[in-house]
Formats: sequence, C-alpha cells, structure tokens
Amino acid sequence: MTTLPLGFVLEPLLLPISSILPSRKTPEGLLTSRKYKQIQTSIETVGVIEPLSVGKPDRAGQYILLDGHTRLVALKTLGFDKAPCLVATDDESYTYNNRINRLSSIQEHLMIRRAVDRGVSPQKLAKALDVDISHIQKKLNLLDGICPEAAELLRDQHFSPNLGAVLRKLKPTRQVECVELMLSANNLTVAYGQALLAATNSNMLVGETKPKKVTGVTADQMAKMEREMGNLQEQFKLAEQSYGQDILNLVLAKGYLAKLMANEAILRHLTKNHPDVLNEFDSIVRMVALDK
Repeated sequence: MTTLPLGFVLEPLLLPISSILPSRKTPEGLLTSRKYKQIQTSIETVGVIEPLSVGKPDRAGQYILLDGHTRLVALKTLGFDKAPCLVATDDESYTYNNRINRLSSIQEHLMIRRAVDRGVSPQKLAKALDVDISHIQKKLNLLDGICPEAAELLRDQHFSPNLGAVLRKLKPTRQVECVELMLSANNLTVAYGQALLAATNSNMLVGETKPKKVTGVTADQMAKMEREMGNLQEQFKLAEQSYGQDILNLVLAKGYLAKLMANEAILRHLTKNHPDVLNEFDSIVRMVALDK
C-alpha cells in the first residue's frame, strides 16, 4: 500500500522568533482590531493553541512564515522569544490556510466542552477569547436537547448558538425535518428557525399542548401556516426523491438537442416555421450549469 507524504512535520518545533520571517506586511490597524486583541488575550491566558506554520529553513537558518502572522505579532508584543511551529516538508507555494477547514459550530462546541471537562473554567475561556461569559455558555450547551440525527446534519455547518435554543423546543422528528428544510434553503438563521417553530403543530412541540400565541398572528393564520408548512415539506420530499432522475433526463435532453440543432436542415426548418421553439432549444443547449 502506498503511503502518502505528510505536508508538515507532525511534532511542533520551538523556534526563535528572530528566525521567523513574515511573508507579508502587517496590515494597518491590526493592533487595534478586535481579532488581534482576542488572540493576544488568548496567548496571555492559555498560551499558543495553534502553532505557527513555516516553510523549510534556508541556508541561513531562516524560516518563512506561511500562516500565523497575527499570532507572531502578538508573541513579539508580549515579549516571547520563541514560538511553537509546524514545519512544512514540501515547497508548495500555497499556504497552510488553504490546507485546512475552519471549525464548524459543533466542532467549536466539542472543543469548548473538552476544555471544560479538563478543568478550564468557562470564565477563563471567556477571558481568553475576549467574549462575554454568556457566549461561552451558549456554545457549551449548544447540543443540549438536540437529537443525534439533527446534530449529525449540522455537523459541518456554521450557525448561531441561539439556533439550538429554538430547535430544542421541538420534538426529535420535527428537529430533523426543520434542519433539513433549513439546509435545503441554505438558511440556518435563527429567524428562519423561529418561523418554522411558529408553523409547527403543537403535538410536535416539547412541553406544549396548546397552540402558541404569536404577536400579530391570529389562530386562523397560525393554522394556515401549519397546513402550508406541511404541504411544503411533502413537496420537498417528492422533489428530493425525483431530483436525480430529473437531472439525468435534463442532461440527456440537452445532449440530444445539441445534436439536433447541429443539423442544418432542421435548424432552417425551425428558424422559418417555429422560431419560438428554436429560442427555447437554444437556451437549453447554451446552459452553462444545470442549476441556472
């Protein structure tokens, strides 16, 4: 079995900051930005969590910084003389930032939960990240009351911690339905979640047996919203089932029409007798992407 080469040395090295050369200029206003203050406070409180990323050393023992310019500035400001670094093992021109995916909301929740389980207090985390303690508590309790199926759907997504407070008011089956609708609409906002909550039948709510009262919405309007939401979910499921076959049919039709219009006799006939049909055929053939 072929073993793929690693892009970086597995264990970080503690390198002198004087031997690390930035690959770009420090942007103006960095030292007064919120992001910089968060990083500086985090380093002061818990140290460097993510090592810097550098290229292989040159003959003079200097390392080109690939990722971590803001962290390097913070380390210099705080008086550090050494920094933990991951050293690249190749000469690729793209940077470490292009090799990674940023944390999803659930991954961030798991990291905070792990830190608390190891004895780091929420207050210390809030100070390190320069955020209010309530923000840490919301992320810490993000999955409380969320069923595993809904959490799995949200695993790689970015969303507000307040969305969890909306979803946990729903029973597990309804949680999954609402998350699927939000993902299909590419809309994971709290406002959309609250709209789905308002349109949910009372028997699908946790701890509620009576219809909810929403300001400015009558009982009849609420009932209509619930019926329309039910119809929307059914239509979504039907479309989901036939989507693959519809796309296949469209690809085949596009290829067939392209060959058809390449025939000069057919093209002349359509131009003379059915120009409207010709325009439709032409628009299908000229499609760059099937989702347009």
